[in-house]
Amino acid sequence: MGSIYALIALGYTMVYGVLQLINFAHSEVFMFGTFACAWTVIALGGDGQTGAAAAIGILLLGFVAAVITSGGVALLLERLAYRPLIKRKSPKLVALISAIGASFALSELMGLRDKVADWFGLRDSLGTYVGRPRDATVLPNVVHDRPLFPIGDYDVRIVDVVVVLSAIALMIAADQFVRRSRLGAGIRAVAQDPETAALMGVNATRVIQTTFLVGGVLAGAAATLFMVKTGVTKFNIGFLLGVKAFVAAVLGGIGNLRGAVLGGLILGIAENYCSALIGTKWQDVVAFVLLVVILMFRPSGILGESLGRARA
Repeated sequence: MGSIYALIALGYTMVYGVLQLINFAHSEVFMFGTFACAWTVIALGGDGQTGAAAAIGILLLGFVAAVITSGGVALLLERLAYRPLIKRKSPKLVALISAIGASFALSELMGLRDKVADWFGLRDSLGTYVGRPRDATVLPNVVHDRPLFPIGDYDVRIVDVVVVLSAIALMIAADQFVRRSRLGAGIRAVAQDPETAALMGVNATRVIQTTFLVGGVLAGAAATLFMVKTGVTKFNIGFLLGVKAFVAAVLGGIGNLRGAVLGGLILGIAENYCSALIGTKWQDVVAFVLLVVILMFRPSGILGESLGRARA
Protein backbone atom coordinates (compact mmCIF):
# COMPACT_ATOMS: atom_id res chain seq x y z
CA MET A 1 0.00 0.00 0.00
CA GLY A 2 2.89 2.34 0.67
CA SER A 3 4.08 1.82 -2.91
CA ILE A 4 0.62 2.72 -4.21
CA TYR A 5 0.45 5.82 -1.99
CA ALA A 6 3.85 6.86 -3.35
CA LEU A 7 2.74 6.57 -6.99
CA ILE A 8 -0.36 8.68 -6.34
CA ALA A 9 1.68 11.18 -4.31
CA LEU A 10 3.99 11.77 -7.29
CA GLY A 11 1.05 13.36 -9.14
CA TYR A 12 0.36 15.73 -6.26
CA THR A 13 3.99 16.69 -5.83
CA MET A 14 4.69 17.28 -9.55
CA VAL A 15 1.73 19.62 -10.00
CA TYR A 16 2.61 21.46 -6.80
CA GLY A 17 6.23 21.79 -7.88
CA VAL A 18 5.22 23.50 -11.13
CA LEU A 19 2.09 25.45 -10.16
CA GLN A 20 2.29 25.64 -6.33
CA LEU A 21 -1.21 24.16 -6.45
CA ILE A 22 -2.61 21.12 -4.65
CA ASN A 23 -4.58 19.25 -7.31
CA PHE A 24 -7.25 17.74 -5.05
CA ALA A 25 -8.97 16.27 -8.12
CA HIS A 26 -5.97 13.95 -8.60
CA SER A 27 -7.68 11.38 -6.36
CA GLU A 28 -10.50 11.13 -8.91
CA VAL A 29 -7.96 10.71 -11.71
CA PHE A 30 -6.85 7.62 -9.78
CA MET A 31 -10.46 6.51 -9.25
CA PHE A 32 -11.24 6.61 -12.97
CA GLY A 33 -8.19 4.43 -13.56
CA THR A 34 -9.47 1.76 -11.17
CA PHE A 35 -12.75 1.54 -13.07
CA ALA A 36 -10.99 1.44 -16.44
CA CYS A 37 -8.87 -1.48 -15.25
CA ALA A 38 -11.83 -3.37 -13.77
CA TRP A 39 -14.10 -2.83 -16.79
CA THR A 40 -11.39 -3.93 -19.21
CA VAL A 41 -10.83 -7.17 -17.33
CA ILE A 42 -14.60 -7.76 -17.14
CA ALA A 43 -15.01 -7.06 -20.87
CA LEU A 44 -12.22 -9.52 -21.72
CA GLY A 45 -13.79 -12.24 -19.61
CA GLY A 46 -11.03 -12.61 -17.06
CA ASP A 47 -11.76 -15.01 -14.20
CA GLY A 48 -10.07 -17.48 -11.91
CA GLN A 49 -10.01 -20.12 -14.66
CA THR A 50 -7.87 -18.00 -17.00
CA GLY A 51 -4.45 -19.42 -17.81
CA ALA A 52 -1.34 -17.67 -16.56
CA ALA A 53 -0.33 -16.26 -19.97
CA ALA A 54 -3.87 -15.06 -20.71
CA ALA A 55 -4.18 -13.54 -17.23
CA ILE A 56 -0.96 -11.54 -17.73
CA GLY A 57 -2.18 -10.32 -21.11
CA ILE A 58 -5.56 -9.28 -19.70
CA LEU A 59 -3.94 -7.42 -16.80
CA LEU A 60 -1.55 -5.65 -19.16
CA LEU A 61 -4.51 -4.49 -21.26
CA GLY A 62 -6.21 -3.37 -18.04
CA PHE A 63 -3.04 -1.45 -17.16
CA VAL A 64 -3.00 0.25 -20.58
CA ALA A 65 -6.69 1.16 -20.25
CA ALA A 66 -6.15 2.60 -16.76
CA VAL A 67 -3.11 4.64 -17.84
CA ILE A 68 -4.88 6.05 -20.91
CA THR A 69 -8.04 6.85 -18.95
CA SER A 70 -6.27 8.50 -16.02
CA GLY A 71 -3.93 10.41 -18.33
CA GLY A 72 -6.89 11.63 -20.39
CA VAL A 73 -8.85 12.72 -17.31
CA ALA A 74 -5.79 14.56 -16.00
CA LEU A 75 -5.37 16.43 -19.30
CA LEU A 76 -9.09 17.25 -19.31
CA LEU A 77 -8.78 18.65 -15.79
CA GLU A 78 -5.84 20.82 -16.80
CA ARG A 79 -7.68 22.14 -19.85
CA LEU A 80 -11.04 22.87 -18.22
CA ALA A 81 -10.42 23.48 -14.53
CA TYR A 82 -6.97 25.07 -14.35
CA ARG A 83 -5.77 26.58 -17.64
CA PRO A 84 -8.45 29.32 -17.80
CA LEU A 85 -7.55 30.35 -14.26
CA ILE A 86 -3.82 30.29 -14.98
CA LYS A 87 -4.29 32.49 -18.06
CA ARG A 88 -6.27 34.99 -15.99
CA LYS A 89 -3.62 34.86 -13.26
CA SER A 90 -6.30 34.05 -10.71
CA PRO A 91 -5.33 33.73 -7.04
CA LYS A 92 -4.19 30.33 -5.83
CA LEU A 93 -7.25 30.10 -3.61
CA VAL A 94 -9.51 30.25 -6.67
CA ALA A 95 -7.58 27.40 -8.31
CA LEU A 96 -7.81 25.41 -5.09
CA ILE A 97 -11.59 25.85 -4.98
CA SER A 98 -11.74 24.79 -8.64
CA ALA A 99 -9.75 21.65 -7.77
CA ILE A 100 -12.13 20.73 -4.96
CA GLY A 101 -15.15 21.35 -7.19
CA ALA A 102 -13.65 19.23 -9.98
CA SER A 103 -13.01 16.45 -7.47
CA PHE A 104 -16.64 16.31 -6.36
CA ALA A 105 -17.89 16.62 -9.95
CA LEU A 106 -15.80 13.69 -11.20
CA SER A 107 -16.73 11.53 -8.21
CA GLU A 108 -20.45 12.12 -8.66
CA LEU A 109 -20.17 11.66 -12.42
CA MET A 110 -18.96 8.12 -11.81
CA GLY A 111 -21.55 7.62 -9.07
CA LEU A 112 -24.34 8.67 -11.46
CA ARG A 113 -23.04 6.91 -14.57
CA ASP A 114 -26.35 5.09 -15.01
CA LYS A 115 -28.05 8.45 -15.54
CA VAL A 116 -25.39 9.45 -18.07
CA ALA A 117 -25.96 6.18 -19.94
CA ASP A 118 -29.70 6.91 -19.95
CA TRP A 119 -29.10 10.27 -21.62
CA PHE A 120 -27.43 8.51 -24.56
CA GLY A 121 -29.83 5.55 -24.60
CA LEU A 122 -27.09 3.09 -23.65
CA ARG A 123 -28.43 1.87 -20.31
CA ASP A 124 -29.35 -1.60 -21.59
CA SER A 125 -26.19 -2.25 -23.61
CA LEU A 126 -23.92 -1.00 -20.80
CA GLY A 127 -25.86 -2.54 -17.93
CA THR A 128 -22.85 -4.56 -16.75
CA TYR A 129 -20.86 -1.38 -16.24
CA VAL A 130 -23.42 1.22 -15.19
CA GLY A 131 -25.81 -0.86 -13.10
CA ARG A 132 -25.92 -0.06 -9.36
CA PRO A 133 -23.38 2.76 -9.73
CA ARG A 134 -23.17 3.59 -6.02
CA ASP A 135 -22.12 0.05 -5.12
CA ALA A 136 -18.64 -1.45 -5.25
CA THR A 137 -17.22 -2.80 -8.51
CA VAL A 138 -15.17 -5.97 -8.13
CA LEU A 139 -12.20 -6.96 -10.27
CA PRO A 140 -12.54 -10.57 -11.49
CA ASN A 141 -9.96 -12.85 -9.93
CA VAL A 142 -7.45 -13.27 -12.75
CA VAL A 143 -4.29 -13.43 -10.64
CA HIS A 144 -3.21 -16.89 -9.52
CA ASP A 145 -1.88 -15.65 -6.19
CA ARG A 146 0.10 -17.88 -3.86
CA PRO A 147 2.70 -17.52 -1.09
CA LEU A 148 6.34 -17.22 -2.20
CA PHE A 149 8.34 -16.91 1.00
CA PRO A 150 7.78 -15.93 4.65
CA ILE A 151 8.98 -12.83 6.48
CA GLY A 152 8.32 -13.45 10.16
CA ASP A 153 4.67 -14.47 10.46
CA TYR A 154 3.73 -12.98 7.08
CA ASP A 155 3.73 -14.96 3.85
CA VAL A 156 4.87 -12.73 1.01
CA ARG A 157 2.63 -13.47 -1.96
CA ILE A 158 2.99 -13.07 -5.71
CA VAL A 159 0.74 -9.99 -5.72
CA ASP A 160 2.88 -8.31 -3.05
CA VAL A 161 6.04 -8.77 -5.11
CA VAL A 162 4.37 -7.64 -8.35
CA VAL A 163 2.96 -4.48 -6.73
CA VAL A 164 6.19 -3.44 -5.01
CA LEU A 165 8.54 -4.16 -7.92
CA SER A 166 6.22 -2.53 -10.46
CA ALA A 167 5.82 0.57 -8.30
CA ILE A 168 9.57 0.87 -7.75
CA ALA A 169 10.23 0.59 -11.50
CA LEU A 170 7.63 3.27 -12.27
CA MET A 171 8.96 5.61 -9.58
CA ILE A 172 12.52 5.27 -10.88
CA ALA A 173 11.30 5.93 -14.43
CA ALA A 174 9.44 9.07 -13.32
CA ASP A 175 12.44 10.34 -11.38
CA GLN A 176 14.81 9.80 -14.32
CA PHE A 177 12.34 11.38 -16.74
CA VAL A 178 12.24 14.59 -14.72
CA ARG A 179 15.99 14.65 -14.10
CA ARG A 180 17.39 13.62 -17.50
CA SER A 181 14.89 14.26 -20.31
CA ARG A 182 14.40 17.51 -22.23
CA LEU A 183 10.78 17.78 -21.07
CA GLY A 184 11.92 17.04 -17.53
CA ALA A 185 14.39 19.92 -17.74
CA GLY A 186 11.49 22.15 -18.83
CA ILE A 187 9.43 20.99 -15.85
CA ARG A 188 12.28 21.80 -13.45
CA ALA A 189 12.88 25.17 -15.12
CA VAL A 190 9.24 26.25 -14.83
CA ALA A 191 9.12 24.98 -11.25
CA GLN A 192 12.18 27.04 -10.32
CA ASP A 193 11.47 30.29 -12.20
CA PRO A 194 8.59 30.36 -14.71
CA GLU A 195 9.36 33.88 -15.98
CA THR A 196 13.01 33.15 -16.72
CA ALA A 197 12.05 29.79 -18.25
CA ALA A 198 9.66 31.61 -20.62
CA LEU A 199 12.43 34.02 -21.61
CA MET A 200 14.63 31.03 -22.41
CA GLY A 201 12.00 29.64 -24.79
CA VAL A 202 10.30 27.09 -22.52
CA ASN A 203 6.62 26.66 -23.40
CA ALA A 204 4.97 26.84 -19.99
CA THR A 205 1.59 25.55 -21.26
CA ARG A 206 3.22 22.48 -22.75
CA VAL A 207 5.19 21.89 -19.55
CA ILE A 208 2.03 22.09 -17.43
CA GLN A 209 0.23 19.68 -19.78
CA THR A 210 3.15 17.26 -19.56
CA THR A 211 3.16 17.51 -15.78
CA PHE A 212 -0.55 16.67 -15.55
CA LEU A 213 -0.15 13.86 -18.09
CA VAL A 214 2.76 12.24 -16.25
CA GLY A 215 0.87 12.52 -12.96
CA GLY A 216 -2.21 10.97 -14.57
CA VAL A 217 -0.20 8.10 -16.06
CA LEU A 218 1.31 7.35 -12.65
CA ALA A 219 -2.16 7.49 -11.07
CA GLY A 220 -3.42 5.02 -13.69
CA ALA A 221 -0.53 2.69 -12.91
CA ALA A 222 -1.28 3.02 -9.19
CA ALA A 223 -4.95 2.26 -9.93
CA THR A 224 -4.00 -1.00 -11.66
CA LEU A 225 -1.75 -2.08 -8.79
CA PHE A 226 -4.45 -1.13 -6.29
CA MET A 227 -7.01 -3.28 -8.12
CA VAL A 228 -4.61 -6.21 -8.30
CA LYS A 229 -3.98 -5.90 -4.56
CA THR A 230 -7.50 -5.18 -3.25
CA GLY A 231 -9.79 -6.08 -6.18
CA VAL A 232 -12.52 -3.56 -5.26
CA THR A 233 -13.28 0.02 -6.27
CA LYS A 234 -16.11 2.51 -5.79
CA PHE A 235 -17.08 5.95 -7.07
CA ASN A 236 -15.82 7.65 -3.88
CA ILE A 237 -12.76 5.49 -3.28
CA GLY A 238 -10.40 8.24 -4.37
CA PHE A 239 -11.15 10.53 -1.42
CA LEU A 240 -9.40 8.67 1.40
CA LEU A 241 -6.61 7.31 -0.78
CA GLY A 242 -6.07 10.77 -2.22
CA VAL A 243 -5.82 12.35 1.21
CA LYS A 244 -3.32 9.69 2.29
CA ALA A 245 -1.25 10.26 -0.85
CA PHE A 246 -1.29 13.99 -0.10
CA VAL A 247 -0.07 13.20 3.42
CA ALA A 248 2.71 11.11 1.87
CA ALA A 249 3.73 14.02 -0.37
CA VAL A 250 3.83 16.43 2.59
CA LEU A 251 5.63 13.87 4.74
CA GLY A 252 8.47 13.46 2.26
CA GLY A 253 8.54 17.10 1.16
CA ILE A 254 5.86 18.56 -1.09
CA GLY A 255 7.27 19.26 -4.54
CA ASN A 256 10.01 16.62 -4.14
CA LEU A 257 9.69 13.45 -6.23
CA ARG A 258 11.93 11.30 -4.07
CA GLY A 259 10.31 12.76 -0.98
CA ALA A 260 6.89 11.60 -2.25
CA VAL A 261 8.26 8.08 -2.69
CA LEU A 262 9.82 8.08 0.77
CA GLY A 263 6.67 9.53 2.36
CA GLY A 264 4.44 6.93 0.71
CA LEU A 265 6.57 4.01 1.87
CA ILE A 266 6.82 5.38 5.41
CA LEU A 267 3.07 5.97 5.58
CA GLY A 268 2.20 2.52 4.26
CA ILE A 269 4.48 0.78 6.75
CA ALA A 270 3.46 3.00 9.66
CA GLU A 271 -0.30 2.65 9.28
CA ASN A 272 -0.17 -1.13 8.86
CA TYR A 273 2.28 -1.60 11.72
CA CYS A 274 0.22 0.59 14.03
CA SER A 275 -3.01 -1.16 13.03
CA ALA A 276 -1.39 -4.44 14.07
CA LEU A 277 -0.52 -2.93 17.44
CA ILE A 278 -3.67 -0.97 18.29
CA GLY A 279 -6.30 -2.34 15.90
CA THR A 280 -7.37 -1.85 12.29
CA LYS A 281 -10.00 0.73 13.26
CA TRP A 282 -7.14 3.15 13.95
CA GLN A 283 -5.36 2.55 10.65
CA ASP A 284 -6.65 5.68 8.92
CA VAL A 285 -5.92 7.83 11.98
CA VAL A 286 -2.19 7.11 11.69
CA ALA A 287 -1.88 9.05 8.43
CA PHE A 288 -3.31 12.22 9.95
CA VAL A 289 -1.29 11.90 13.16
CA LEU A 290 1.84 11.67 11.01
CA LEU A 291 0.74 14.75 9.08
CA VAL A 292 0.28 16.78 12.28
CA VAL A 293 3.63 15.63 13.67
CA ILE A 294 5.60 16.41 10.52
CA LEU A 295 3.97 19.83 10.18
CA MET A 296 4.80 20.62 13.81
CA PHE A 297 8.46 19.62 13.73
CA ARG A 298 9.48 19.76 10.04
CA PRO A 299 6.96 21.63 7.86
CA SER A 300 9.16 21.27 4.77
CA GLY A 301 8.99 17.47 5.00
CA ILE A 302 11.72 14.89 5.53
CA LEU A 303 13.74 15.78 2.41
CA GLY A 304 12.35 19.25 1.89
CA GLU A 305 13.88 19.95 -1.54
CA SER A 306 11.56 21.41 -4.14
CA LEU A 307 11.16 20.11 -7.67
CA GLY A 308 12.68 23.29 -9.05
CA ARG A 309 15.96 22.70 -7.19
CA ALA A 310 16.22 19.04 -8.20
CA ARG A 311 19.57 18.29 -9.81
CA ALA A 312 19.88 16.50 -13.14
